[in-house]
Amino acid sequence: MEDALLEIVAAIKAGDKKLDDDWLEALARRHNRKVASRNRAVAKRRLLPFYLDVREHDPDRWQSWDIDPQTEAALIRVLKMKPRRTASGVATITVITKPWPCSSDCLYCPNDVRMPKSYLANEPACQRAEHNYFDPYLQVKSRLYVLEQMGHVTDKVELIVLGGTWNDYPQEYQRWFVRELFRAVNDDTPYLGGPELPASTQVDDGVSGLTHSVATRTAFYAGCGILSDADQLAQAAESTQQLVNKGTLSYNEAARNLMASGPWDQASRMQRASWEEVEQEHRINEGSRRRVVGLVIETRPDLITVESARTMRRLGCTKIQMGIQSLDDTILRANHRMVSSAQIARAFAVLRTFGFKIHVHFMANLLGSTVVSDEADYRRLVSDKRFCPDEVKLYPCALVESSHLMTSYASGAWQPYTHEQLVDLLVNDVLATPAYVRISRMIRDISATDIVAGNKKTNLRQMVEMRLADRLGEVREIRMREVATHDVQLSDLHLDCVCYQTGTAEERFLQWVDGDGHIAGFCRLSLPSEKAIADELGEGASPLSAHTAMIREVHVYGRVAGLGTSEQGAAQHAGLGKALVETACEHAHDAGFSSVAVISAIGTRGYYRMLGFHDAGLYQIRDLQG
Repeated sequence: MEDALLEIVAAIKAGDKKLDDDWLEALARRHNRKVASRNRAVAKRRLLPFYLDVREHDPDRWQSWDIDPQTEAALIRVLKMKPRRTASGVATITVITKPWPCSSDCLYCPNDVRMPKSYLANEPACQRAEHNYFDPYLQVKSRLYVLEQMGHVTDKVELIVLGGTWNDYPQEYQRWFVRELFRAVNDDTPYLGGPELPASTQVDDGVSGLTHSVATRTAFYAGCGILSDADQLAQAAESTQQLVNKGTLSYNEAARNLMASGPWDQASRMQRASWEEVEQEHRINEGSRRRVVGLVIETRPDLITVESARTMRRLGCTKIQMGIQSLDDTILRANHRMVSSAQIARAFAVLRTFGFKIHVHFMANLLGSTVVSDEADYRRLVSDKRFCPDEVKLYPCALVESSHLMTSYASGAWQPYTHEQLVDLLVNDVLATPAYVRISRMIRDISATDIVAGNKKTNLRQMVEMRLADRLGEVREIRMREVATHDVQLSDLHLDCVCYQTGTAEERFLQWVDGDGHIAGFCRLSLPSEKAIADELGEGASPLSAHTAMIREVHVYGRVAGLGTSEQGAAQHAGLGKALVETACEHAHDAGFSSVAVISAIGTRGYYRMLGFHDAGLYQIRDLQG
């Protein structure tokens, strides 16, 4: 392993330009010919963990390699696995809440009794959650460990909380969950391969006496009798799952029975926290080695109110994932989605007024829809001023055995679209997507073995993008324009502004783009209308004083640069974000606003203070002079 690593280092120092995956594969084959073991001694996935382990635990050996910081940075780039995972500018970590009764019962929704509503045990994030007892601290710790072993920078973390409907959970659980997310990011307790912390460094959570060392926490859940082995869990849940699939037992009944059982009842007694404890972890994170630059929560539009928005903002939330699926009231009713397009419009108004980024889930091929109606529905989503999301998960309905849709499939009332119909629909949807919208996904992470009918192609998005290869000049959607892992020439960038009207504000999407339209960063500036907010939500609904604009998002793409560092060719830490903020303030001033608020994440508060913003309750605000 060491010989192979040093050969790579030598190639980097010699300025070799061909250090791609093919070169690494050839190198591995050469070195493996010398190894008698049938197991490969050298592989790309093993080289970086080997390097990091030697650097940490064998400093004399590491120093003998004579690797300067510039060479190390290049080495990590060469060996990094799945570089796109942090190409959006942050390290995203998805965590799942525990199984819990859902206040809705949609026709298409999976009913896996091992998971929160709508999720399946075979999905990657769900597997990690189950293995970690659905504990937020353990989930974050395990993911940080894996990302760092793959060579990713984790100084800036976006936490994505999925699992049914957030607002269905008790508020004490919500506070505990968020406190533990931040605690995991704030401390440096090892997840795997590290020594147990001395007793003096194990920190009591102030509620149950549970320390936050990983081994102690794991032992606590095991001591409660909660399983974490997938095979054992599948066996334990089999009879209950069969009853749910047959309709003899509802998902909610199964979830209530689970939470009332001895193991989960015992664990639940410590899953609570006060606001003071949450805010203490917030304050720690402001100066932590790793910063939380985004907290995303998933919920339903009918549960989004002015009051719930205030609570989510106090938790530190910056983005809401909202399952809307359709804007057609007939389709919503047919699929037992007990929410109307009017309620969805009101939810948009609340979220925009509070400054949240709005990330919606939208489904094609629901019961009662057609390709033509789906295309019209999507165009309404991205063009009707009452909606206009910032991001979209746009995916087709997939039939799983535990969903109520099985009955409609058996009767022939629902059938999946053909592959060609689906690709054509998604191509047209991408072409209809405005420049300020990002399509984050086109499929769910559902295993093909779980899908009874519907799309099973995991590379569906790639097929759509291949179909669009000759029409890239027509594509305005963000994700296909991101600089991603490519180098950025700052001299090629110019600032462009896309203006559009929503139900409660004028939005200005400021974007750094090059001559080909590739996007290196953007800012979402909202210029609210006091009258429109009052008409839609009532007097006093706005969290801001009059004449205050709102920066809802500032995002710079490219490889993640560590805090306080910069990297040649990387967009981050090159001043693009600051320039976007200054331009947004100029736009707000010229539009007659006297101040600008920003919905800053906890870990970005220090950054905005440096830009002249001061803390003001749920937001940070900057007064505009002159």
